[in-house]
Amino acid sequence: MKPKIALIDYGMGNLRSVGKALELAGADVSVTSDKKTIRSSSGVVLPGVGSFGPAIEYLRREGLDKTVKEAVLSGKPYLGLCLGFQFLFTESEEEGRFKGFDIVKGMVKKFDFKKAPAAQRKLKIPHMGWNTVRVNRAKKGIFKGIPDNSYFYFVHSYYAVPDDKKITAGSTVYGSEFCSAIEKDNIWACQFHPEKSGATGIKLLKNFINEVTKCL
Repeated sequence: MKPKIALIDYGMGNLRSVGKALELAGADVSVTSDKKTIRSSSGVVLPGVGSFGPAIEYLRREGLDKTVKEAVLSGKPYLGLCLGFQFLFTESEEEGRFKGFDIVKGMVKKFDFKKAPAAQRKLKIPHMGWNTVRVNRAKKGIFKGIPDNSYFYFVHSYYAVPDDKKITAGSTVYGSEFCSAIEKDNIWACQFHPEKSGATGIKLLKNFINEVTKCL
């Protein structure tokens, strides 16, 4: 029996590609903003592209922030992708100051290479394209069976800084090293896009589906 995954639709995610990738990974996917569907799902995936502020404000306006937080805090498996990763944190400085879900303590900050060494000052923002992830937890969770320094696809100008460094499941170097994935209890989230990361990305999604299946 395939686990039922609620893929949250809030008008700003690359839902089609994420949905197809999750189906390839073995999930029964519902693209939804319906609160009952989210509550009755086996797991929740929150994707996202675009700007933190307008996206989080939309979620709050529709009451989806509370529904997602309730699901996460109840122990339901959660996978956050890109903005869905950043929403977990306390606050983002993207285009002002915006409060996140505050499930994970920490800040979302902008890449700034103005005061960096000369070689780093040439780096472009956004950080876009393929980059490696140093895997900290390769034997379990979403990185199970994925080799260290595997390539994933990134598109972002802001990065998350968790207060608790122990939850970092993967890190990436762009100018300096930053947290590119976290794992905490029933929460898994990554800055990169597994749905755009080929076979390795599908493997990561399969690992999440396996984690969801364990909770059925």
